[in-house]
Amino acid sequence: MRALVVYESMFGNTAEVARAVATGLSAHLEVELRNVADAAPGATSGQRRDLLVVGGPTHAFSMSRPQTREDAVRKGADPAVVATGIRDWLAESQTSTAFATFDTKVARVRRLPGSAAHQASRAARRRGHLRAARPESFYVEDTKGPLLDGELDRARAWGERLGAEAQERSAARRRPV
Repeated sequence: MRALVVYESMFGNTAEVARAVATGLSAHLEVELRNVADAAPGATSGQRRDLLVVGGPTHAFSMSRPQTREDAVRKGADPAVVATGIRDWLAESQTSTAFATFDTKVARVRRLPGSAAHQASRAARRRGHLRAARPESFYVEDTKGPLLDGELDRARAWGERLGAEAQERSAARRRPV
């Protein structure tokens, strides 16, 4: 069984979470980890995946847009992040598969509505993907980070749970009726 983890990261926090999720998934699945800039939907859609995991930072209560990525660059993010985000990637995604989404959010606004993970989940469902798990948020201290204590352990455990559930779904499909 195979999983693809695609992430967008401005200051490295979401990339850290994506790596932790991939580590957890790898206990149950073969995992490919890709930065969204290196994961052209057409290039990866030809390979069968049992699970797609997509993550990005929450910008203005949603997924990033070119303007919010440009703002991140003004705050010190790598200029290469401006080119594409998970919103763009999901709009181009082709294969329908089970998926899960995650985001990073600033902890002090955790109670406010809006989340890149929730918006990505809606976008993936519109593209025909089947939701395997509820969207998950991981928290950073401030815009540039760092991640709060325990968040990487939580991300690893979430990934492991996603992988185990994907294996269970696959086994259930193979059982005779």
